[in-house]
Amino acid sequence: MKYLFVVLMLSNALLAQSQPIADSVLIEGHYRTFSYNRPAAGISGGNLLFIMHGSGGSAKDMFQKAASLEAIAAAEKLLIVYPDGYQHFWNECRKYSTAVANKENIHEEAFFNAMIDWFHSKYRISEKKVFATGFSGGGHMAYKLAATMPAKIKAIAAIVANMPDAASCDCVLAGKALPVLIINGTEDKTNPYNGGEMFVNNSSFGVVRSSENTFGYWSSLAGYTGAPTKTLLPDTDPTDQKTIEAYSYHQKNKPTITLLKVIGGHHDYPNDIDVYMYVWNFFKSVK
Repeated sequence: MKYLFVVLMLSNALLAQSQPIADSVLIEGHYRTFSYNRPAAGISGGNLLFIMHGSGGSAKDMFQKAASLEAIAAAEKLLIVYPDGYQHFWNECRKYSTAVANKENIHEEAFFNAMIDWFHSKYRISEKKVFATGFSGGGHMAYKLAATMPAKIKAIAAIVANMPDAASCDCVLAGKALPVLIINGTEDKTNPYNGGEMFVNNSSFGVVRSSENTFGYWSSLAGYTGAPTKTLLPDTDPTDQKTIEAYSYHQKNKPTITLLKVIGGHHDYPNDIDVYMYVWNFFKSVK
């Protein structure tokens, strides 16, 4: 009986450790929430990664998506944070977004700066090793972080997201080059690969650039000219009817800019890669 009691206590302790921790910061009268798994000892000086949900979603939507990355987080000195959008949406750079976050002009930069300070104070993560990635609306939020607070973000990855065109953008772009990874599907009807009007819940969010123009924006900032290097990623899941072409600019003393063109991809994740593991490997290559 004593042995059983000890086993139960240990099991409960492990279960408690595996449960995400939820917390919040007060930003301009709003408690903005975020979740994370308690980091292992030795995280001091480590990396902070924001993984952002899509429009209408929440932080809990992303936990399972990044499960394989969470499994190696301790070894990578990585703390993964899942922020919640304001009323399930972000105030990104899309001028015509009908989300309350946009209408109320929610101060996202203040939220992310506060979280960076919070995790630095609590766990001593390095403020120079902060990364951001997101799916759909979360990808738009990643673009906004790179565009408006590049001094705080080391690199970004946007998944099924193109930047808004100039007429649909309400952000002041800093124009600073950062390493950027873009993963977009050619058959995406929500985020058109070739650009055009974007609809969320049957509401127009304005016009987005094409994937190539979004790629071109960041590669031009980095000073690249000429054609990028093209490679074909292994087709590890032939049943999904998708293949991935990678276009990349990489040069010493310049940020790497990469576009993964998912041939046959929709507004979803490609099966041929573990997306967040791929994203993290991209971030790790950043010098």
